[in-house]
Amino acid sequence: MSQQSTLLKIQDLPAGERPRERLAATGPQALSTAELLALLLRTGGRGQSALQTAQALLRQTGGVLGLRRTALADLCAIPSIGPSKASLILAAVELGRRIAVTEAEEAPTVSSPAAAAALLQYEMSGLEQEHLRTILLDARNRLIHVYEIYRGSLTTSLIRTGEVFREAIRANAAGMIVAHNHPSGDPSPSPEDLAVTRNLIEAGRLLDIPVLDHIVIGRSRFVSMREQGLGFGEK
Repeated sequence: MSQQSTLLKIQDLPAGERPRERLAATGPQALSTAELLALLLRTGGRGQSALQTAQALLRQTGGVLGLRRTALADLCAIPSIGPSKASLILAAVELGRRIAVTEAEEAPTVSSPAAAAALLQYEMSGLEQEHLRTILLDARNRLIHVYEIYRGSLTTSLIRTGEVFREAIRANAAGMIVAHNHPSGDPSPSPEDLAVTRNLIEAGRLLDIPVLDHIVIGRSRFVSMREQGLGFGEK
């Protein structure tokens, strides 16, 4: 039996189970991640439909967040994927990232911890290392820019205050929000996070660039250290 004859396509599924027809009838938000991925794959592996291949791929990579972290070469090495399908998957992932960034930039007023987290949550929740970024604001809490300052484990011994505040000084920022991610997915602040926050708050007072909050980003949620009273309100 030839390989072509053993490949199952989405068209082989009953009409009511085909992702494309379900998308047309109910909208893309009604589809599961596997169904959306199946639309990109179009065909499955030997003896599998595209939906079954998509489900297997998500299991193998650790779900949609794991898929986002998977390199092109690793995707290509997975049976039934190959370079063409791997490229389509990564292109879709990158489009999603750019849409999230663009939407955040089109809402430049950062008036709450949730608004600050929304600027970074999509991208930073999928990072495999800790990244420290600063959100620079003007006097009306409008976004000036987001800068990446550090990549790697954050400790008071490694973080240099001058590097954290350099771009804020250049931009004449009126305030700054610090944000970093926890690759474990748990955004609970650590004792080291508290020590870093206290140091940065004190430096901000001296430089007249107040640190307005420190946002810790996890897998699907975040923690505002100001809201938790961690490091803020202390003298």
